[in-house]
Amino acid sequence: MPELDENDLEAKKFALIQIAKRCFKQKLQTNAGGNLSVKLAGADAILIKPSGIGFSECTPDNLLVFDLDGNRIAGHGKPSKDLNFHAALYRVRPDIGAVVHVHSPWATGWASAGREIPCLTVQSKEKIGRIPLIPLSQNGGPQGPGEIAPVMSDRRVNAAALASHGTIGIGRTLMQAQYLVELIEETAHIAWAKESLAREAPAA
Repeated sequence: MPELDENDLEAKKFALIQIAKRCFKQKLQTNAGGNLSVKLAGADAILIKPSGIGFSECTPDNLLVFDLDGNRIAGHGKPSKDLNFHAALYRVRPDIGAVVHVHSPWATGWASAGREIPCLTVQSKEKIGRIPLIPLSQNGGPQGPGEIAPVMSDRRVNAAALASHGTIGIGRTLMQAQYLVELIEETAHIAWAKESLAREAPAA
């Protein structure tokens, strides 16, 4: 079992709780869906939100620690079904330190329609470039490591949409990953506005 740096653990708990609350306040995630995690210093282990706990309900006592093979190190709650794909991302992308996964409504609407969200603005083109759409698993269930990790193993990809599911942002820190899911949602809203206006434009 890896030895944890207690000071780092406490700092990461505080950061995760703050980012979770930010997601909730910005309506990127409601109820207990979605998930977020952060890599712990000096160990192949992550801090992650448990299943059944809302983003606004995270506390230092209900967060979990798992190693990258999915073994529990600390905490007593039920692990999220997203644990496996979070762990897989850290294994294939040693450059990242955090993963934020939300079910934000505008982006999930595009993903549920089976359409890739187009990056239309200067910011989205510069910060994201492209938001790949990752299809459901072969049995029609939520995406797992087998669907997500191959796409995001490409270091040019730091954001993705999951068909009929939500979005993922990754970064060196929780705040960087958070900024990406915010930008994905903004981009989806802008793209919808552009398409709506184009449909309403009078014929030349």
